[in-house]
Amino acid sequence: MIRSMRRFKQALPLDACKEVLKNGRRGVLSVIGDDGYPYGVPINYVYDEKENALYFHGAKEGHKIDAIKKSGKVCFTVFDEDYKEDGDWAYYVKSVIVFGRAKVVEDEKETLRMTRLIGLKYNTLPSKKWTPSWNAPAAACRACGLT
Repeated sequence: MIRSMRRFKQALPLDACKEVLKNGRRGVLSVIGDDGYPYGVPINYVYDEKENALYFHGAKEGHKIDAIKKSGKVCFTVFDEDYKEDGDWAYYVKSVIVFGRAKVVEDEKETLRMTRLIGLKYNTLPSKKWTPSWNAPAAACRACGLT
């Protein structure tokens, strides 16, 4: 069971949470790792607002993929840039913590769709267009979805 937020007055409205997820550059994916120990890894991701899902990718094998295949229960944390109010000593940050189940996507077309979304988010080229040469890296990785 997932606990309620203790400091509920600091909770962000749903629209603000979606903005943090859309604009975030990286997050920390935490899984149940080897021997039940937590394993957290910083990753690039994309938030698909239409599907209300997070997508990320990685190597076809490794600690993260093994843990997702074994359990799928994950926690994903994203936070925006910190800021400081004038005259205040503390820094503030907006963060979103998502609990859910991740799954490895086996379907090639779906993997390509997800990796395209990720590629377009991080593409810094002026054209912002998908090029066929990007398909090769997509074929060499695993895509995962978190819902």
